[in-house]
Amino acid sequence: MNNKSAIASTFLCMSLSCNVTAQGLHRLADSLSYRVEMQATLSDGDHAPLWLTANRHGLSTLETWGGYVRATAERRLTADAGRRWGVGYALDLAVADGFTSRFVVQQAYIEARWLKGVLTLGSKEQPIELKNQELSSGSQALGINARPVPQLRLSLPDYWVIPGIKGWLALKGHISLGVTTDDRWQKDFTQQRHRFTKHTMLHTKAGYLRVGPKNITFEGGLEMATQFGGSTWQHDSTGWAWYDNERGMGALMHALIPGGGNDLTDGTYSNSGGNHLGAWVARFNMDFCRWGLSVYGEHFFEDQSSMLQTGAAGYGEGSNWNKRSGKSIFLYELKDFMLGAELRLKRFPWVSNVVVEYLTTRYQSGPVYHDHSRGNSVQITGCDDYYNHKSFSGWQHWGMVMGNPLYLSPLYNADGWLEVRDNRFRALHVAAGGCVSRLRYRLMATWQRGWGSYAWLYPDPRDNFSLMGEAIYDFSPKSPLRGWGLRLGVALDRGEIYGDNTGLQLTVSRRGWL
Repeated sequence: MNNKSAIASTFLCMSLSCNVTAQGLHRLADSLSYRVEMQATLSDGDHAPLWLTANRHGLSTLETWGGYVRATAERRLTADAGRRWGVGYALDLAVADGFTSRFVVQQAYIEARWLKGVLTLGSKEQPIELKNQELSSGSQALGINARPVPQLRLSLPDYWVIPGIKGWLALKGHISLGVTTDDRWQKDFTQQRHRFTKHTMLHTKAGYLRVGPKNITFEGGLEMATQFGGSTWQHDSTGWAWYDNERGMGALMHALIPGGGNDLTDGTYSNSGGNHLGAWVARFNMDFCRWGLSVYGEHFFEDQSSMLQTGAAGYGEGSNWNKRSGKSIFLYELKDFMLGAELRLKRFPWVSNVVVEYLTTRYQSGPVYHDHSRGNSVQITGCDDYYNHKSFSGWQHWGMVMGNPLYLSPLYNADGWLEVRDNRFRALHVAAGGCVSRLRYRLMATWQRGWGSYAWLYPDPRDNFSLMGEAIYDFSPKSPLRGWGLRLGVALDRGEIYGDNTGLQLTVSRRGWL
């Protein structure tokens, strides 16, 4: 081949390569949508009402006045639904007033899918599982009440049907590793007069199994999470100081597989390193052409006593006083749970979904925490203190609990304590949703009676009632205002837990394609 032929061939290859690259980049830029949103909340009372702030992925405020301007650019994985692979990404920013921070990076992620598996890097709002996203009071372990945590997440977001058994068995789940972003906020909120943490790592994992034919199915799963690593601002006999929590590969392994390591506050009685928690979840579904019904349950746990309802109560004697003998087992009663039901009326759009939930968390393995000693080899470990921990800042992010919002978030504490002070309660939650023409709505009503916590016991039980009505209207594609949407919510609290609050929230949005 002469020089001219070589040059021509090289030029042709470069042209083809550039053309393929340009086509690939163009493909990754198609189906890119945008959303611009403005929201204002105005309330009368001590705080904004519960259901104007809860289960909004942390983009909300407890202040009586607050608002934001939000802009989102997003390419969803569904844009590549017909391909074996897919790419999605989003940038979701807000400038807020009255919130825990003025500038909010709500979402910033990129993700890739191959067949059913998805790898996500960054902050993304993940949905709750086995419950109605809009009407449920929320999940106790992996909820939608706090800001997303930046993480590396590997998942099967949709059920993968195991081949060869005619669709009777399917599974999905995820595993992730991330780091919290509220270090500076914790320091400002506590004013360094109470315990707080920095550089805390977060590990979550979940697995769900579906059994049954298409119209009658059973789903069951396990959700788990661990806060670990980083440092804790802690007080001891010498005063306040930073203490390093367990780090490195050892800490990561103890987060992945609970049972090893220890925390800085354990002392003689070592415990598992990190703050471990989770929930057993289950749902039974009946789905027919006119209606559908789901009945579900959830059991939250903080340690083995509530996870397995058993504990090794026996220890050795003499020099083996601090070693488990395995001779006795203590059984705990199953008293803490959520029971719920969702009715779906497919041919009655005015009231298409109705949800009823009952939640009780009073027991927590009992009111007594007793460690074994040299003279007493029996151990009974209660006082699980849901969502709280002696070394970490509890199950919260930016002041909002990362689970069910009926646990009173630390952001409500005027004295700067990062503690959930109402984690022993009973609640009845009723919600309904539907649409009339292009007008969608949802109604939510919640009664709650709280006893505080074992550490912050109320002198008398406190009752609370929260109510919200919300209407959403999206203009028709044929309207001159196509792409615009309005959302109006009116809510109130009455009682001693959240106070007497009345509020209104207006959201104006515009969406389209870039």
